[in-house]
Amino acid sequence: MRPKNLKELASHLDLSIATVSRALAGHERIAQATRDRVVQAARDLGYVPSMAGRMLVSGRSGFVGMTLAIRGPNLVDSFLGEFVTGLGEGLTERNNDLILATVAQGQSELDVLRHLVDSGRADGVVITRIAEADQRVDYLIGRGAPFVAHGRLLDSTLPYNWVDTDGASAFADAFDMLYDLGHRHFGLLTISEPMTFRHLRQDGLAGAISRRGDPSVKLDVMTTPRFDRGACIQAANRLLHAPERPTAILGLFDELALTVMEEASRMGLSIPRDLSVIGFDDIAAAAYAPPGLTTFNASIRECARETAAMLIDAIEDPARPPRTKLVQPVLAARASHGPAPRKSA
Repeated sequence: MRPKNLKELASHLDLSIATVSRALAGHERIAQATRDRVVQAARDLGYVPSMAGRMLVSGRSGFVGMTLAIRGPNLVDSFLGEFVTGLGEGLTERNNDLILATVAQGQSELDVLRHLVDSGRADGVVITRIAEADQRVDYLIGRGAPFVAHGRLLDSTLPYNWVDTDGASAFADAFDMLYDLGHRHFGLLTISEPMTFRHLRQDGLAGAISRRGDPSVKLDVMTTPRFDRGACIQAANRLLHAPERPTAILGLFDELALTVMEEASRMGLSIPRDLSVIGFDDIAAAAYAPPGLTTFNASIRECARETAAMLIDAIEDPARPPRTKLVQPVLAARASHGPAPRKSA
């Protein structure tokens, strides 16, 4: 029989109402075994605690907030879809739920974030796609609100929780791998928005080029607005139709690399015989776009789960010092890279 209220669940478990209530709220003074038993029983019996009851006992809503900015024709892109999935999984494991607050085009994301925090609907928030200088981080630090950033500022002195993937090392590794395959003329398709990940990945590439000290290395950089599909296609074609075409092109992330592959195919170029292409993120489409995109797995889902755990820890222990985690990406070597094409005699 499904318990209708906390009293019936407590009676079923032969525990006090206070103990069951605190166990469901994740109270640390309740033994872990008891917490696990109560949570499992609630799941098995289909018991859902009322929001009002939870807030009265814990002073918390049990919700974590995240803003979702609509910046293109699709509400959620491949990266965000995977991130939201992992975030939801991580929160559910800690008996919390996710609120997605959409930000319409033309609307201020900071205003939506302020409303989410000031309304008390969310105990803490997650922010993604961190800019080199980000007003959201400044606001949340000043407000004293629990939050975790997926990404980081260029200013490394500010104390806040963040989880990020080491894009700089990935782009350095990509260059070294291609250089060892004979490539000397490189292209980079990047974005115009001042995002920290753009800066770090480009710095990683530039640092690897500098360390080789080879004057024969050439890098062509093409920039495009991130959410303008037509502009992305045009930028890819400017690289591909250059009088001296790069033999290897790196996309700042997979969508850009896949655009390069699509446009190269329209030109009749063979990948990787005529052109090597490498991306970053390892979204689902990367494995299926012929001949298979070589990219770096950014552990998006795992990072999101880590973000969830870090945020709940910050909510439960406000005095806890900020934590950071830098995840090392793993090369997903497929068929879109190979030796530099031989120059015709």
